[in-house]
Amino acid sequence: MAEEFKNPFRQLNTDLREVPPELRQRVMNDVAIAKLILDMAVLVTSNYSSILSGLFKTNKRK
Repeated sequence: MAEEFKNPFRQLNTDLREVPPELRQRVMNDVAIAKLILDMAVLVTSNYSSILSGLFKTNKRK
């Protein structure tokens, strides 16, 4: 109990430090790759509903 209690919320009000450029570039590349994978997954899976509806759709013959 002799240690001084440090409130972590008081540290939120301090100035932010600058991120090293190489770390920033790595993070931006990782975000770009994740976005590319997400876009490709949407592209592949977006037509499943129309494919399934076309598969189960019955055409009435005259």
